[in-house]
Amino acid sequence: MASSDPIADMLTRVRNAAKAKFSSVDIPGSKLKIEIARVLKEEGYIKNYKFIKDTKQGVLRIYLKYGSDRTSALLNIERVSKPSRRVYSKSKDIKPVLNGMGIAILSTSRGVMTDGKARKENLGGEILCRVW
Repeated sequence: MASSDPIADMLTRVRNAAKAKFSSVDIPGSKLKIEIARVLKEEGYIKNYKFIKDTKQGVLRIYLKYGSDRTSALLNIERVSKPSRRVYSKSKDIKPVLNGMGIAILSTSRGVMTDGKARKENLGGEILCRVW
C-alpha cells in the first residue's frame, strides 16, 4: 500500500524498531530518505545505513545504535513538516531542539542538513523532523 507521507512512515519505522531493540530496520528507499539517514549517521543517532537495489525502488536498511546498557541512541524522532502543512523557516528563526541536545533536519537549497549547519551557512528551508 502506498503511503501518503513516506518520510513519516520512515521515522515511525525507525522509532518503533529502536523501542523494540531491533538491530536493523528495512524501509522502502528514496533519495530523500537516504539523505536523512546520512544526517542521522553523521550526528551519531544510528550506526550505519545501506541502500540495497532491487527490481522496484530499492530498500534502505538502517542499523540502529545502542549504548552499553542497551538504551537506544535515538530517544525520539518526530515529523514537523507534513504534506498537509509544510513548515518552512528562515535561518535566524530556526530554534535549537531541547536547548541544543537534539537536532532538527532541514531540506535546504543546498541539500539536507542539520539546523546547526543551516544556521552556520545562513540557510533556511523546510523543517523535516526533530531528533533527540
